[in-house]
Amino acid sequence: MDIFSKIAAGEIPSYKCAENDEFYAFLDINPVAKGHTLVIPRREVDYIFDMDDDEIARFQQFAKKVAVAIKKAFPCRKVAEVVLGLEVPHAHIHLIPMNSEADVDFRREKLQLSKEEMQQIADKIYQSA
Repeated sequence: MDIFSKIAAGEIPSYKCAENDEFYAFLDINPVAKGHTLVIPRREVDYIFDMDDDEIARFQQFAKKVAVAIKKAFPCRKVAEVVLGLEVPHAHIHLIPMNSEADVDFRREKLQLSKEEMQQIADKIYQSA
């Protein structure tokens, strides 16, 4: 079982933002912006394009629901959707509130947020979902 599957199963603590039977959303622990959320399928699949058409459609619909909640919780121009997928062998989408493209620069220094602040951010998104 990979690290993201363990997070979705509750074996590793996370800051939950949304969930259903198929998908799970939680805060990135190395965020580039407040509200930076990861969306994953509960099923272990390494590459997003290995998902079948119906599953990837549901994945995107779930991600959209989370993105709407993020925008409501953290007013911004748009919520960026980024799929990188090399650092963890589990398909995932980064959702990042942004007001400019510079807000989605993964090379810049990551935010250092307290556990309390992370929980407040997750709660805000969860309540908006």
